[in-house]
Formats: sequence, structure tokens, C-alpha cells
Amino acid sequence: MIEVARLTFDYPGTRALHGVSFHLPAGSITALVGPNGAGKTTLLRCLAALEEPLEGSVRVDGVDALAEPRACHRRLGYLSDFFGLYDDLTVEQGLRHAAAIRGVPAARDREVARRAAGRLGILDRLASRAGELSRGLRQRLAIAQAILHEPRVLLLDEPASGLDPEARHSLASLFVRLRDEGMTLLVSSHILAELDAYSTHMLVLRDGRIVSHEPLAGASSAAPAARVTVALALAHPFPALASVLAGVEGVSGVRVEGAGATLEVPADAEGQHRVLRALVEAGVPVCGFSPERRSMEDAYLATLPVRPAEGSR
Repeated sequence: MIEVARLTFDYPGTRALHGVSFHLPAGSITALVGPNGAGKTTLLRCLAALEEPLEGSVRVDGVDALAEPRACHRRLGYLSDFFGLYDDLTVEQGLRHAAAIRGVPAARDREVARRAAGRLGILDRLASRAGELSRGLRQRLAIAQAILHEPRVLLLDEPASGLDPEARHSLASLFVRLRDEGMTLLVSSHILAELDAYSTHMLVLRDGRIVSHEPLAGASSAAPAARVTVALALAHPFPALASVLAGVEGVSGVRVEGAGATLEVPADAEGQHRVLRALVEAGVPVCGFSPERRSMEDAYLATLPVRPAEGSR
């Protein structure tokens, strides 16, 4: 859905992006993460055809964003970190204005505005002026404006900034719903726990370079894994656990840790059932047996450069 090749961008005296290349599959929600100054906002603006890079290419839904920026804009929605609203316009007026500048026919602007407001839960605020809305409602209005033309791709820069926990949860549910309706999302945020709730992929940008791009737990794959890592929890310590696990067919990569262990088992349900049954029959006091899910924070921290030990040269 998004294809980027050798994207390079310079500010005066500074290279912000160094030959960035990646591909985002359709129907995914990709978390764009990295430290301040990594180039995340610059990358999003290049994808949105709002900045012209020094070199490289960007294709959005098959359209060359550099050669056909207007066609690209019709296929994507973009919400910047510091978005602007017309405070004197009502919610409905703002949405209808956004529809007009996105090429929605005047005969349909009211219908489109109300549909977008309904998706964001602000139908009851149509008569309210934007300047009277809370931070959370303003964020919803801005997102409604970004998606009212039914884009295939949605780019969001720090969408949860300044929102309370309830509003963040609502936003996460919205993103999952949009993905289920066919949109592809790229979301930049510093709040890893929030991204963890809905992202299917993680793209790590550091110093203008891609350092990691990987699927997260639950992401679809053309070739499902044959084995998975599971966490085994015990009701109480079992001294013979290691030896029992060594004798169970299909078990490998065992790491015993206190009253539990992690181990690799077959990915299919029947294979996991056989392993679990063998453990129970051997008298192991199993109270938990579930696939281990690495959090986004763990995945991100794993991309950090290894620092030399203090005192080493």
C-alpha cells in the first residue's frame, strides 16, 4: 500500500532522512517510533506529498506521490501533530468545508460530513463551534476531517498527544475499526503502551535511518510460524521440571526460571495439547500455558545500540 525507496531529505546543513526504504502492507497499522529528531515527522510529510525529497520515490496505493501529489492526496488522510481548526465554524461547517477542499461534490457534502462525525462519535456536536470543544473532541474532529473522503491510507503524527486515558482508549478502538474497514494506517507516537494496543507492525527510525521494521504479535503472515514460544507457569516450584521437559516430544529451547519456564512448542493447537497433556500426566503443577507476547516496548528496546560497560574502552 505504501512503497518507499531510497528516500533522502535535507534541511539546510542537516540530512534528515538517509536513503530510507520500506513497504507497508495493505490493512496494517504500523507504529512509527524513534527518539525526538529521528525524522519521523519529515518522513510522514514526504509520504503525504507535502515535502519534496532530495531523491528517492514514494508510492501510495500505486500512485507516485512526487509526480502526482494531488492524486496522492485523494488516496490518503493526514493529521499533523499541531493540527489547525477553524474555531469560529461549527463542527458541521468545518467538516463540510473539509469535504469541499477534498473534492467531495456539493450535493454529498452534508451526507459525508455526518457520516464522518458519526464514525468519530461527534454527531451530537454538529452545532458546536470548534473553539468550544475539549482537546479530545477537537482531536476527533480533526481525524474526522482527515477521513471523510474515505482515504485508503491514514497518516497520523502523535494523534494521542494531550488526551486522557479514556480518550486514548477510544482512539485505539477507532484505529482498529478503520483498519477492519480497509484502511492502512501509519501512526507516529511516543506512547509505546498505547501503540501496543492496536499496531500490527513496528517501524523504528533513528538518526534518519530505518533500524528495524518487523511484524508484531498477531500480524498476518503468508508463512505461519511452525513453532511458538510459550510461557509455562506453575502453581509451585517443581524441581524435576527441566528433566521432564527434556523428555517431552516437540519441546525445545527450554529456559527454566523459578516456578515456571519458557519453551518452544508446535504452533498448532493439537501439538500444544500433546505437550500440555504430557506435562500434566508427569505431575507438573501447571497453572498457566500461553504464547509469550513480546511487548512493543521490549521490541523497541531491543533495537537500541548496545552501550559499552562502564569503565570499558
